[in-house]
Amino acid sequence: MAAKKTESPEVTTTPEVTTTSEVTTTSEVTTTSEVTTETVPTPAGDARITWHHAPGAHALLAASHGAGGGIEARDLRALAGALPGRGVSVALVEQPWRVAGKKIAPAPSTLDTGWRALWPALEKAGLPIVAGGRSAGARVACRTGRELGAKAVLALSFPLHPPGKPERSRADELLATGVPTLIVQGGRDPFGRPEEFPELPADMELVPVPYGDHGFGLPKSADLDEPEALALITGAVADWLPRALA
Repeated sequence: MAAKKTESPEVTTTPEVTTTSEVTTTSEVTTTSEVTTETVPTPAGDARITWHHAPGAHALLAASHGAGGGIEARDLRALAGALPGRGVSVALVEQPWRVAGKKIAPAPSTLDTGWRALWPALEKAGLPIVAGGRSAGARVACRTGRELGAKAVLALSFPLHPPGKPERSRADELLATGVPTLIVQGGRDPFGRPEEFPELPADMELVPVPYGDHGFGLPKSADLDEPEALALITGAVADWLPRALA
């Protein structure tokens, strides 16, 4: 399906554009990725994109945060550190309400408005885009990914239902993405444990993170530690991307 055309906003950079280098080391390769920031005006206010540029990138993961935190979330930071070394640039998107310093996220429709308006700034990279996010950001990606032309959707900690209220399911948002979708879900996430998800279509995959809560935090009794959990997340995403983009 052809991507819905959206009016391209004027893209501006912050008054002093900051460029840094981020070094990621694995057992096989050491990669230095450039990190830059960009401010994008939207009808909901200014959004901010932190770009983690991959040398010779062949794809772009654009991911936003949830309603309870920002792009400093451990899973988003881990992906931004790991994927550039595999040829995937990562754009971490801060919604206007976070950029403005507000503590409460606006309505879903306002989140969608901000995401749609900044999408042309992501397209300027000239790469196939995977729309993603965690929690509320995952819902935005699911609702808008297909219309914007995303090749796939990554849903981290998808909030299947409010805690303790499984009858208020949001499965319809997830099942309607219309593109290959990967769900990464903590084993004890109060917003929906892996076993609570409905049967998924063939183009959707679910990867559980044992013991993980909604932020992929682990109890002391877990038989894996945080680095191992984050490696599970980044490895699952890296393995899925070639299938999703094929």
